[in-house]
Amino acid sequence: MDTIVKLNLQDETTLDELWSLQHKAYRLEAEIIGFRDIPPLLETRDMLSRVKEDFYGCFDDTEELMGAVAVMEEAPGKLTVTRMMVNPDYFRQGVAGRMLEFIFARYAGMEQFIVSTGKLNVPAVTLYTKHGFVPVGVEEVATGVELIEFHRSGQVE
Repeated sequence: MDTIVKLNLQDETTLDELWSLQHKAYRLEAEIIGFRDIPPLLETRDMLSRVKEDFYGCFDDTEELMGAVAVMEEAPGKLTVTRMMVNPDYFRQGVAGRMLEFIFARYAGMEQFIVSTGKLNVPAVTLYTKHGFVPVGVEEVATGVELIEFHRSGQVE
């Protein structure tokens, strides 16, 4: 059974594992959407250690980091999933879905969850749609590169 825990980016080992995972995952997304300048790929370990987001890692029973998710409350009651990354060795095993469900439970008081992904990143678009996100807008961030923003309501009254 895997475990999801908050990551301490001041721990060198954790930081190294996360940085390595980030590069594996985002290099693949860069290939899928045809855009190499995805911000996480331009980040150094030092930059990553100073980010304001909260990171959670999903570990298997051998303590291998299978995936990580980062979130930030950018406005009261609105939680943005700023990063979602899965080690390619664990693709299509439900890791991203389990991390999303963890975030929904951990931040159950939020009014809204927000996430964006490349329009051409079909696996990510499928994941977010499956977990109740609806597309609200498309923005061209570079020539021929479009990001879709998705929203999902939080607390159900």
